[in-house]
Amino acid sequence: MNRFVVVLLAVLLSGVHPTVTYAEPSPEMLREFIRAYLAQQEKLQGAFAIVDPRTGGLRRLELVRVHERVGKTGDYYYSCTDMKDVQTGDLLDLDFDVEDLGGKFGLVDIRIHKDNGSPRYTYDENDNLIPLP
Repeated sequence: MNRFVVVLLAVLLSGVHPTVTYAEPSPEMLREFIRAYLAQQEKLQGAFAIVDPRTGGLRRLELVRVHERVGKTGDYYYSCTDMKDVQTGDLLDLDFDVEDLGGKFGLVDIRIHKDNGSPRYTYDENDNLIPLP
């Protein structure tokens, strides 16, 4: 039997299992993931497209900036962007929820948080989304 296999069997049979840990992603890594995602969508579609749940209409947006603040709620990281509607000129604040999949990122959700500075929702003390009128 090869020496590696013998050592591996000894470790497994001992009940002591090595763990692999990695550092939390940096805020810049998360912001860069969002920028890259938006750039890919803009390249494919000419602009980032999202259905506005209030109107049911499609909004085509261009990135103005990704906010500096990055946070974490439960298992997901989040950051916001300022986006400009290419037709109306409206400024929208979009929230992006991102999942860390062991060093790779996955986009979980995108929501329109503010429309020209007016919030559409807030959060309660348990991080539950509360719609605003």
